[in-house]
Parts: sequence; structure tokens; C-alpha cells
Amino acid sequence: MTNKIATDYLNLPPLRSIKGVGAEIEKKLANLGVTTIEELLMYFPKKYDDFSDIRPIGEISPGLVSVKGTIEIKGSRYSRKGLHLTEAVVNDESGLLPVVWFNQPYRAASIKQNEQYYVSGNYDLQNQRLSVVNPTIEAASDVTVNESRILAIYKEQKGLTSRQIRKIISSALGLNFVIPERLPEWLVSEMSLMSLDKTIRTLHFPENNELLSRAKKRLSIEEIFHLQLATELNRQELQKEKAPSIVFDEAIAKEFVKNLPYKLTEDQRKTAWQILTDIQKTEPMNRLVEGDVGSGKTVVAALASIMVLNSGYQVLFMAPTEILARQHAETFFELLEQTPWRSTIGLLVGGMKQSEKKAMHGRIANGECRFIVGTHALLQDPVVTQKTGIVIIDEQHRFGVDQRQALRKKAGISPHVLCLTATPIPRSLSLTLYGELDLSIIQTMPSGRLETHTEIVLFPARSSVYKLVDEQIELGRQVFAVCPLINESESLQAKAAESLYEELSTKLLRHRRIAIVHGGMKPSQKDEVMTRFAAGDIDVLVATTVIEVGVNVPNASVMVVEGAERFGLAQLHQLRGRIGRGNHQGYCFLIPSQDIGMTKRMRAISSTNNGFKLAEMDLQLRGPGAIYGTRQSGSLDLQFADVNDRALVANAKLAAREFIERRESLVHYRYIAERVRHFQHVSRLN
Repeated sequence: MTNKIATDYLNLPPLRSIKGVGAEIEKKLANLGVTTIEELLMYFPKKYDDFSDIRPIGEISPGLVSVKGTIEIKGSRYSRKGLHLTEAVVNDESGLLPVVWFNQPYRAASIKQNEQYYVSGNYDLQNQRLSVVNPTIEAASDVTVNESRILAIYKEQKGLTSRQIRKIISSALGLNFVIPERLPEWLVSEMSLMSLDKTIRTLHFPENNELLSRAKKRLSIEEIFHLQLATELNRQELQKEKAPSIVFDEAIAKEFVKNLPYKLTEDQRKTAWQILTDIQKTEPMNRLVEGDVGSGKTVVAALASIMVLNSGYQVLFMAPTEILARQHAETFFELLEQTPWRSTIGLLVGGMKQSEKKAMHGRIANGECRFIVGTHALLQDPVVTQKTGIVIIDEQHRFGVDQRQALRKKAGISPHVLCLTATPIPRSLSLTLYGELDLSIIQTMPSGRLETHTEIVLFPARSSVYKLVDEQIELGRQVFAVCPLINESESLQAKAAESLYEELSTKLLRHRRIAIVHGGMKPSQKDEVMTRFAAGDIDVLVATTVIEVGVNVPNASVMVVEGAERFGLAQLHQLRGRIGRGNHQGYCFLIPSQDIGMTKRMRAISSTNNGFKLAEMDLQLRGPGAIYGTRQSGSLDLQFADVNDRALVANAKLAAREFIERRESLVHYRYIAERVRHFQHVSRLN
């Protein structure tokens, strides 16, 4: 999605008026989300090819390389798997560099013989030889237009190359206008920021790396400022709302804790008290509870729910999928078994029969069902809640103002909100992204839980893993086998779920019950397979990361991750959390692809089971976009912001507060208003 800028009053002409943009190009740009000149200027490069540092082929080593030479096409063919390959070599006076393009048949026709090209890409081992796969190329005659030779590379469409996009953007920037600021002028001045006009021009056509770095920093500050402003405004919105005051009944709390089959950890007690204190206030609670799988978040939520029910209000518990909603309902039935509210628990999910749904709607409307577990369909009509005292949300960190208002219209009050996540988020990141939420952390694991044994097994020894898998199945256990891809890809050396399913079901484990689940299947198909696995009707479940969050199968004791180098630390930790949830020892085997050794991420996850330590490592290794959940939290699309830069975050936070204290109206900052709405769904900004 592109970001719009407030230039409508400049009366800019339509895209078709730009040189080089006809009907076909206009259509291709629209496919990229670009329909106006404003959106075109905000269509930022995905990367840059730096041809200012060209190395002789004879001196290059594995990694990102840029060379200059003539390209000789060696062949163009289809592989056995149906992928089109264009093979070539780049030749300079010092040596030859093999290159290959997958599914780019036009390459052979577009390359001119005996002409000089700049070639950039990752030089790595592919199919037993060093080569560059899918490199970007630029004719040397075109690059001379840009003296710095730092070329912007964009997400492309067939028939619309980065070179064409650069020319179109250059023509657009040639129009006689200045891009207006999207930050308060005083902030730009105080922080000595590059003007937005200069920033946009630099990002598309950088003169040098120093200016490019300054331009990225400018937009980084802008993104964090808007995010922090959204956070502050969201807090102000919440303070205006009135929530029910939930009475704390010490006797009921003690009785509930006494009936548990285990003792609460200190972290659980601390978190529970923070929640119970919050919900006694008439200001709506907005709290995020972080805790590893098995740390006991659900029992804390149950304790809070009992207090809400005892005060005469309803509880809404929302899970991301139907199968998880069903599992949570079963858990709450067990936790509330010794309480008078067990009979008030109800389940409402899309997979129920219409007659069952209708009956549940009636039970909810008349107040008979007061603890309702389901998906986000609970917010939709014809669900009519009576008095929603608290909304508990599993694995979704934000509950927008609009959603609160929808409930308030139904119930006449604004509910308390409790968010739960099994994905440990580094504190610096959570305070930046979820600054409007109060944070509780359950870090101590309950005593008696066995730590999962994690081992890296190199590809040549992978058969030994499946021998152990067979032994575990013989003992009555179940197994997850996870792959990064659904189908095989010649451009990516990684095991695919479809091929692993075939290998296990016809060869390695053909005497066992094997099933497959992946993102390409219909939701009903996925739920059916997962239900069978949870019931013990499947021995080995081959899957992609659709099983990453929340699936609870206590009998599963083994997790095999094929192509483990393709996963981030947070993902690997989430996958590992699917096993060892019962009384059996858990085993997690990380198998890198052929010709791939042990990566830093694999070494890190094999060294500790502490999700918080791993999250910090992942943030350092891959950045905030890699942390599971941040990009799935609603509308987060930070392109430039570095949330590791604590000084930047602190300055942006102070600037956002000063902006509010100055009582500057967002009416005069149209882009800021739209950006803030985009981040946090804040409905009243002035």
C-alpha cells in the first residue's frame, strides 16, 4: 500500500500527462497501487543497487556483488518442474560470472550482445556451484545518467521495469511544484531534518550514500512521530470513556486459586493483581500480557473473568481461529469447573450449524450465556451483548477505538480490554509499537515443565531424525513436520510441504498416518485436518507455518523444521512452542537445506528456550519487521523506522507530546491526520 501526501491543492495533472505513461503503463502502475502522481512519488524503492563500488569478477567472494561486463546468454529452457531458466555468464577481463534467471523468459531477448551491463545480486552456492540467481542488470549506457550510480530498484510488474519507473518518476519530479511538509515546521527545524521535498527526490535519485542515509532518517523520524502521536491520542480517547468498575472479591479469588492443580508463579500473581487493580477503575483498562507458551496467561485471564462475571457483566473472549476458540472454551470449562459460572460459558464460531448459532444468539441476548468464546465474529450482528465488562483478545495486540465504540453502542458502556500474546516482544519494540497499552510480562515458567530439547541436524543426517520420529510414534506420540514452502521452487533451496508429504507417506514413514495442512487450503479444510490431529487420528502432520500460533496438542512431542534457515528466531520459537505441552519430553530438530550449514539463528534457538532472549536476538538480527505479530497487528507498515534506535524513539515521543501540548489542530495537517487514523483507527482526532 502506498502512502498519500497532501498535494491535492497543487492541481497536479493526471498520471497520463507524464511522459512515457500511456494506457498500458497506467494500468500496470495501478496494479502496483499507483493511480496518482502523489502515489507515484511515494512509491519508494525496495532496495538500491550501488554501482559506485564495482569489483572485478576475479576478486569477488560470496555475498552481495556488483560487477560490470558483457553478458552472454548460454541457454533458455524449461526445467523438469516447469520453471523457465535463462542461463548466462558475465564476462570482464578478470573472469566469468555464472548467472541464472528463473521465470524471466524475456531476459534472453532483452540483452544485447557485446554491450556492457552492470550486474548486481547475491553470489552464492546454487545447485553445487557458485552463481548469482535473479540478478538485477542495467545497461551501462543508462547508468551514466546517474553520476552516483546508486540506482533505485522497485517492486516491478511484467512489462514495467525499475528503469521505466525511474524515468516516469523523473518526469513527475520535473513538474514545477514543491512537496509540502508532513511534519510541523518547528519539528523539522529543531531536529535539522531534510525537507520532505528533498527527501522524496533523494530517495528516488540519491546523489550519494550520505544523503540517502539522511533521507531515510527523515522518514524514519516521521513514521515514529506519527505512531507516537497516534498512541498519545489513543490514550486521550480512552480516558474520555467510562468503563464498569469491577468489584474485587478476595474470597472468590482465593477459592479459585486454591482449586487450581498447581501454584501460581510470582509473575502470574503480579500480573493478575495489575489486571484486577485496573478493572476496578472506571477508566477502561488497555493491557497487553506477554508470556511464553505455557507460562499461564489463560489462568490469569480466567481469574479476571470471574470477577467480571461476579459483578454482573459479560466476558467476550476472542481467538484468531475457530479451532483455537474451541480449545480455549474447553480450557475455561476446566478452569471454572468449581465455580457457579461454568454453565454460563458459551461458544460461537462460524463452523456451527445455523440452528446452534441462533440458539447461542438467544442465550447471549437474554444473559444466560455470559462468558462467550469465539472469533471476531462476536463483534458482528446479530450478536447482541447485554453488558460487556471485558474483552479478552488472544494474539491480536490492538483493539481499536472503532471496535470499542461498536460494543459501547450495543451495551452502553466501554469495556476493559485485555490482550494476550505468546510471542515475546522486545520491550523497546513493544513500547514503541504498543505504547498505548500497559504491559505485563509473565516470564517465569510453572515448575515441573520439561524444557524442549533442541538440536540442529545437518541435511546429510536427516534420515536419523525420521527414525527417532518413528520411535516416538511407536510410543504413542505425535509429530509436526514444518516446511517454509508449499511447493518446490528452483530459486529457493528449501524443502516444500507437498514434496515432504509425498516422501514421508510413500517412503520414510509410509506405515504411519500422514496428513498435510498449509495456507493454500480452504479454512474448513485446515480446521478439519487440525481437528483430526488434535483427536489423535494423525501421526505426522506436515505443515507450513499455519500451525505457528496457538495450536494445542499435548500429545505432540516432536517438531521437525525442514529448511530451518528460512525461518526467523521468533518463528522458530513459536513452532517449537507447539510441542512439549503435555507430560512428555519434547524434541525439536532443525534441519537446514542441503549445502547450508548452521546459521546464527539456529545456533541461538538451540542455546536457550527463553523466548524473551530470542526476541531480542531476532530484533538485532532481522529488525522489527521480522518479529511475529508486528506487521499483523492491523495497520502497521513502517518502511524506514528503526525501533532499535532508542534515542530516535524517545525524541519522537517527546515531539508527539509537545505537538499535543501546543494544541495544534490536525485539521491543518491533513497527512498527519490520515496517517494517525491509518495506524490506530483513532476516530476523533481534534
